[in-house]
Amino acid sequence: MNQSRPELSRRHFLLLGVSSAAASLVGPPLAAAGLQAPQDSLSGRGATGTLRDPSVVGRPRQPTAIRGDEAEIQAIEQRLACSCGCTLDVFTCRTTDFTCTYSPELHREVLALRDSGKNAQGILDAFVEKYGEKALMAPKPEGVINLTGYLLPGALIAAAGAGLALFITRRKAAVAAAVSASAAPPSPTGAHVSPEDLDRLRRALADIED
Repeated sequence: MNQSRPELSRRHFLLLGVSSAAASLVGPPLAAAGLQAPQDSLSGRGATGTLRDPSVVGRPRQPTAIRGDEAEIQAIEQRLACSCGCTLDVFTCRTTDFTCTYSPELHREVLALRDSGKNAQGILDAFVEKYGEKALMAPKPEGVINLTGYLLPGALIAAAGAGLALFITRRKAAVAAAVSASAAPPSPTGAHVSPEDLDRLRRALADIED
């Protein structure tokens, strides 16, 4: 038992010495050449927000093309609803939910339509023609139903504001009337004396004078 411990200690010491020597031999050439170990960013955190390694989420997926993150493509996809049921737009869904398989397909459709020469409105019209109004994050202000959806919230807010203003005005008037009534001077007591009382008062005064 006593002999095995020194033997293990010497072996550990030799391993440390070999690793230190290897580091000292490899480190200077890399530093002299100005090389550094590559530091990969987290998935979805790159300069363009692309998914560098889709396999990290457990489902293989083609990486997002850099051109797909152009401002024009982003603006178009932010007006299109993802059909996976997440209630997000295509751009937000494909750059945040890496398990969704719908948003990448819709993204590729946008790129294909853009490559075919369609502008932003043409791409939106093509999606509406293929998927219906549900393809848009906000319906077009056309037709009775869509116009109602646009105008009804504003009308309700305006009506509620008018009702609140009327209530406040009436409340202020009632409070002002109550304050005025409480501040009015009391009526003189003589106004409530009957003629009989006045006659008795005169007789009493006459008796005193006599």
